[in-house]
Amino acid sequence: MDVFCGIDWAEDHHDIALVDRDGNLLARQRISDNAAGLARLLACRRISDDAAGLATLLDLAEHGDSAEQPVPAAIKTPRGLLVACLRATGRKVYPINPMAVARYRDRHSVSGGKSDHGDSVVLANVLRTDLTFHRPLPADTELAQAIAVLARAQQDAVWDRTTAHNRLRSCLREYYPGFLAAFEGARGGIMRPEARVILAAAPTPADAARLTLAQLRGHTSLGVLVSIPFIVTDVEAHQGRIRMQVATAAMAVGVVVLVGISYVVAHGNEQLVWLLARGGS
Repeated sequence: MDVFCGIDWAEDHHDIALVDRDGNLLARQRISDNAAGLARLLACRRISDDAAGLATLLDLAEHGDSAEQPVPAAIKTPRGLLVACLRATGRKVYPINPMAVARYRDRHSVSGGKSDHGDSVVLANVLRTDLTFHRPLPADTELAQAIAVLARAQQDAVWDRTTAHNRLRSCLREYYPGFLAAFEGARGGIMRPEARVILAAAPTPADAARLTLAQLRGHTSLGVLVSIPFIVTDVEAHQGRIRMQVATAAMAVGVVVLVGISYVVAHGNEQLVWLLARGGS
């Protein structure tokens, strides 16, 4: 194997470099990340009746690339349209971690400066010097590739959810600590469905102070608010103090009434005894 390809992937363009076994730069090219750029990089030609439309790199073909011995390519990502096109040619594609590329870059630049073209050359030289230390993407079937796409999507969704949870928790710690305390002991914490319902109903501490638990339950038809921790708001505390004062006053009035009735009954019994004693005499 005498030629190695390095591709520096970016959002809107890609830089490509070819080096030989001695590290000499054979060719370089920049393509855009669209159909025109891919058409510039790849050419569709009929190999045989059974392999119509097989994509072959024009630049690679000029430097000895063939279907029997395709030039390997190194790139910083294992996914994307460009990677799919490279894999369709039957060549080995080596995904190189960007952090590893940064370490390799120190071999070629004392300052450590980064450039798109420079990284493409670095990637090509990674294969030239350390090909056996890196693993190419496996030749998976379409079903296996579809499963990999779904698995990555699920993983990305979990990461996005965790990131959103951490940001929300950080904001609530500074602005709404009572909300965090309410769900501190609950399994799942603020990631529980009822937490989102309560936060939507009372997005600020002031809103929470004006709402009772019964009012919070009225904001949803789901039976999820039954198990939430009881949150004593300022309004509820004030109402509780008033109820306690009214109950105490009612109890005092009841005691006074009971004492009065007892006195009247007792006084009436004394008069009744005196009248009976007088009538007997």
